[in-house]
Amino acid sequence: MTLKFPEIKTELPGKKGKRIIAKDSHYASRSYIKEYPLVIERGEGAIIEDVDGNRFLDFMAGIAVNITGYSHPKEVEAVKRQSDKFFHICSTDFYYESFSNLVAQLAKMAPMSGEKSVFLNNSGTEAVETAIKLSRYYTKRPSIIAFLGAFHGRTTGALSLTSSKPKQRGFFGPFMPGVYHLPYGYCYRCSYNLKYDSCGIYCAEAIEKILCKSLISPEEIASVFVEPILGEGGYVVPPIEFHQRLREYTRKHNMLLVVDEIQSGMGRTGKFLAIENYNVEPDIVLLAKGLASGLPLGAVISKKKFMSWKPGTHGSTFGGNPVACEASLATLNLIEEGLMRNALKTGTRLIKKLKKLKEKFSIIGDVRGKGLMVGVELVKDRKTREPATRETQEIVRKAFKKGLLLLPCGESVIRFSPPLIISPEQVDVAVDIFSEVIKKIKRG
Repeated sequence: MTLKFPEIKTELPGKKGKRIIAKDSHYASRSYIKEYPLVIERGEGAIIEDVDGNRFLDFMAGIAVNITGYSHPKEVEAVKRQSDKFFHICSTDFYYESFSNLVAQLAKMAPMSGEKSVFLNNSGTEAVETAIKLSRYYTKRPSIIAFLGAFHGRTTGALSLTSSKPKQRGFFGPFMPGVYHLPYGYCYRCSYNLKYDSCGIYCAEAIEKILCKSLISPEEIASVFVEPILGEGGYVVPPIEFHQRLREYTRKHNMLLVVDEIQSGMGRTGKFLAIENYNVEPDIVLLAKGLASGLPLGAVISKKKFMSWKPGTHGSTFGGNPVACEASLATLNLIEEGLMRNALKTGTRLIKKLKKLKEKFSIIGDVRGKGLMVGVELVKDRKTREPATRETQEIVRKAFKKGLLLLPCGESVIRFSPPLIISPEQVDVAVDIFSEVIKKIKRG
């Protein structure tokens, strides 16, 4: 493919796409979410081609996974090179160079002082499960704090921390005991009806002023799990003091601060980790999604003293698969060589253009983000801030029809999370299509 921009040739889905969708619908679990009828044939850069020859500009990157785009030559070379050697040898029982190289590189890049240790697994959910076990094992404490709107995964332990949508938790309980949820630092929709910055950052103070005053003592809390930027909950960027206060409180009471960078990390915000934008040093960092540019891989990076568990207390058959490790090493190199800088440069352009659209369209209530992690919150009325839920879904579907791939999050937020290779020209095309779609929604 040589095109850098979308081109729609058939109805969506086309004839081939319809046949594949019919088969999928008949045999696949109904639990899978299908945002729109996209049937992918191949991809190159930031362009996806479907089975009927239609081309789309990708501003969702497989939910922030394909950070180096599709079929990046260096990724393909790394995967082929390792595939010629061997696919698998249980990573927790034996040694191989790509595993050792990757854990060393992650330890080097993680913005934490002192020596670090790394555990590799297969996904973000598994990284969360690992961190739950690790924080309890090290502190010998039972309880964990998480935040409303957070998404930490779908297995039972991780789901106990997740609270982004009721349907994700419905009828799966009872959940893991000892988990407490508090409102996130969501200034546009403050749960306490306060205003920044006269609020005293109450959302961060609530652990001490609400939770530990009425329900649990600090000495029982093992860890606080937090996303630097709320992902599935609406691409919410909290005030800088939110994370700084959490760090102060957790350190004061010897709790571990676990930072979930599964969606926000890997250079997406212009820094390796989003938490670096807040000048906060975490105790444990969780990575996945873009860690291997689409291959299954997750990581838990911890200060060495916290990963004190004995051999056999935790493991993984497939975690740290050699092919995924090589892909990850190639990804990390690309991030350092320029993708982080591009995320900051093109992200600044994207946010500026979306804020200009906000001046034109009253349906846009808020534009927020860092780097290429950008959310546009849609409202029916700017005064009441009533979520424009139906309009959000309609805009995503209509953008797809015009060749732009977007995804919703939160109640009425559209996320812009393209591959980090995106060009300024592709940013302009995406914003133009987004603007056209909003105009049609308003006329409708």
